[in-house]
Amino acid sequence: DCLYFDGWKTAKQLTKKINEWCMKQGLEDGYSYELYKTYGTAIKGLLAEGHVENNEESIDAFLQDVHDLPIHELLGPDPKLREIILSMDPSIPRYVFTASVRDHAMRCLTALGIADLFVDIIDCKKCDLETKHSHHSFRVAMAVANVSDPERCVFLDDSVKNISAARQIGWRSVLVGTIGRDCGSKISSEHAELEIDRIHGMADVLPELFLN
Repeated sequence: DCLYFDGWKTAKQLTKKINEWCMKQGLEDGYSYELYKTYGTAIKGLLAEGHVENNEESIDAFLQDVHDLPIHELLGPDPKLREIILSMDPSIPRYVFTASVRDHAMRCLTALGIADLFVDIIDCKKCDLETKHSHHSFRVAMAVANVSDPERCVFLDDSVKNISAARQIGWRSVLVGTIGRDCGSKISSEHAELEIDRIHGMADVLPELFLN
């Protein structure tokens, strides 16, 4: 969501799809979110509690089903964001680091008109289904980017939990979006180096990443 501020519409649609999937398996309404809070991701909880078979076919079927959203109805081109990203120093590699799956992230990037501006997508499958709350995910991301010094990584995210994990690993961290998804009120993070309301403001707070 930090690349597209849409009032959590896309995230809420995804949460709804996961909840519907779980209810079809006979689980209670809202139980999927309890799994998320307990295990970091719903799929890890479903695997741990035996609701999804622990094999690639079953995991992929779940992930494909719950990410089947009408992205082009939810998101549209963002020429300003494209312009901002293109104005960054081209020697700095850019990655999408997401707790969702590659196909979903690519559809979102394509809808925004920025799919060609990133080196790679580091998704939940690449991170062994771990959430971005997990230090393991950040270590995987560094390995993918071939970076050994965590201070060379700049992380922009809309979750204070993710920001906290990133900073504990040693990444520079920027909170994008200062209104919480669940509480609907102002949020802040003591672990964030910087805080901005929208991704479009990153050039103002991180001028060192942009061309003069």
